[in-house]
This record gives sequence, structure tokens and C-alpha cells, in this order.
Amino acid sequence: MAEPLMIFDEVRDVIVASGGEEITKCMQCGLCTAVCPWHRMEKEAEFNTRGMFHMGRLGYDGYESDDFLFACTTCNQCAVFCPRGIKIPDLVRSMRSVIAETGGIPKNLKAVVGSINSQGNPWSQERSARADWMKGYEVPAFTPDKEYLLYVCCTSAYDGRSQKVARAIVDLLKAAGVSFGVLSGEEQCCGESVRKIGAEQEFTNLAEYNIKLFKDKGVQKIITTSPHCYYTFSKEYPELGADFEVFHYTEILADMLKQGKLSLSKPVQGKVIYHEPCYLGRHSRIFDAPRDLLGAIPEIDAVEYSRNKDLSMCCSGGGARIWMETEAGMRFSDVKVQEAAEKEVNYIATACPYCIVMLEDSVKNQNLDEKIAVKDISELLQASL
Repeated sequence: MAEPLMIFDEVRDVIVASGGEEITKCMQCGLCTAVCPWHRMEKEAEFNTRGMFHMGRLGYDGYESDDFLFACTTCNQCAVFCPRGIKIPDLVRSMRSVIAETGGIPKNLKAVVGSINSQGNPWSQERSARADWMKGYEVPAFTPDKEYLLYVCCTSAYDGRSQKVARAIVDLLKAAGVSFGVLSGEEQCCGESVRKIGAEQEFTNLAEYNIKLFKDKGVQKIITTSPHCYYTFSKEYPELGADFEVFHYTEILADMLKQGKLSLSKPVQGKVIYHEPCYLGRHSRIFDAPRDLLGAIPEIDAVEYSRNKDLSMCCSGGGARIWMETEAGMRFSDVKVQEAAEKEVNYIATACPYCIVMLEDSVKNQNLDEKIAVKDISELLQASL
């Protein structure tokens, strides 16, 4: 005989008190589970969005496990189709914050929070090395007379592969005559990772530090290299008093292209498919700018995934999943690479550092690295200058 489920009424009350009051609006229709990418994988996933909310709302024990609550990538596909309009990723974050307060988050994520507290970044890298991506490169410093602050995300600041993206964006902004500068490592992580983990106090500490720094430096407009930073600065920092104008780099470059200030003349031959970053597309509704940029590159053949825009599949790196292990057969990025291979593309282009990490791993794991190159859009644009 199966053991009875343990029910704790106070669990629901704590979730609601932590900002998850929308859990009471869920009518258990199951559409969230139906569109969730976990259920398009080879193996049956333990994660079930509808089940998670049911357990949380009724106070069932067990919803907080690594493979359940912390499986969600916060890709937002469920929220786009929710008939009640529930902001499901925000609800997941609230549920995680309850667990984070008790120290019950997964081991890998504890290391991320520890690195944020000690070094101001999630990569366990020295705080002093944040500006190393600029070594040997001429990057203007931000001063009050500059129109934009270029905020380089932690991944592009510390990860060798992603540093190439930061430098490509610098080249493109210079070529377009954009007035911008950087803070040379004074900034800290935007806090998106720790907030998705549920570590609310750590997020608040980072946000308050960055907001004060930006205001003291005279920042009014920000260009981000990452969709995650874009979302965090534009959607979450205002809760803490920020009033900056925020742009993803693709928006700025697409505008420069339309104004004739960015000239792309060198052809880039081959077929490219665009992978939609969740936090650029579904979360922030920036669909056209990346496509406009790719379409402007001479001689390139741009194609689409069978499911794109609101239906696009996540790379599986969001919601702090980039810091966790995902077994073979359950990686969303594998599915994206397989379809790209079927379409015989030369490049998978994206505009997110997390997506690059996940997609490159899948390309290598499937022994396709000699056929398919994963590129940030900025790198293809740089090749066309």
C-alpha cells in the first residue's frame, strides 16, 4: 500500500507570501504541461508544470526536488498560452525562493550563489578579472557624455568563447558610430541567475549596487549583450528604483542598419538558421531585429526552424539550468541541433550567451562540429563589415 502524501497547509501560505499569489488562479487545465518542451524529449520527464502547481497549492511534500521545481527553464512557453494569463516563470521563482530560504537548493546552484556573494559573478572567477575580455582591445570607457553604457554580461566577461561576442559587439557599435562606453569591471552581475534560483536577497544586493553605480556614473541608457541582462534591467530593476532605458544590442544595430549607419558589404556564404533566445523573444517580444540583421548580410541564406517565435524550443539553459547537469536524451539543445542538421545549415545563429554554450555542447556531442558552427549574430555581422 502506497504511503499517503504529506500535506502542509502552510506551504501554500508561504508561497503566496513570497509573491506567488497567482498559484491560486490556476484552474489545472494542463495546457502548460502540454506545451512544455520537457514533454517533447526522448525520455519521459518527471517535471510537470501542472503537477508542480497542484502540489504547491495544496501543500504536498515533494514538489521542491532538483528534478521537479528546479527543472523548469523559465522559457515562458507555458505562460504565453496560459488561458488565465498567469506569469508562470514568476510563480516558479516565488516557489524556489521558499526553498532557497531554507538552504534546500541543488548543490550546483549553491556554488553559483556562493560565487555571487564572494566575487560578484556566477562563474567562480575573480572579481578583478571582469575586464580581462578587453585586454589588447580598444574599448571606450563610459563617461557622462556617452549616450550608452555597454553592459557586458558575466558570461561574455569571463568565458573565453563568449568574450569573442563582446568584442564583436564593440566592433559593430564602433562601425555604426554609436556613442558608448564600458565601466571596466566596476559593475557586478545583473543578478538574473540568482533570482531564477530563488535567492532574492542576493538579487536585491546586486541590483541595488548596480543601480547606485549606474546613477552615480550618469548612466541613462544601457545596451546589453545578453537577453537575460536585458530582461533583468528592463523588467525587474524598476521594482528597485531603476529608470534606465534598456536595449538589447540587436535592437541598436538593427536601428543603425535602417538609418544607413551600419554598412554590411562582405558576403558571408552559407545557410544559417536562427535559434530564438527565450528571454529575447517570448519574454521580451524582440522578434524582428535579429532577423532583420541576419537578412541584411550579403549572400547568406537565412532559414527558420519549423517552430519559431512563440513556439520556439528553449536551449534548456535558462532558469539557472545552465549550471545544472542534464542527462543525454533530455537536452533541448540536442533537438535544435538535430533539426539544423536536417536542414543542412552551416551556421546556427543566436543572440544569447547561454544559448551558445548549450548549442555548442550539443553540436560537439553529436559530432557535428565540422559541419555546423554556432555563432552569435554579432559574429556573422562582424565578418560582413
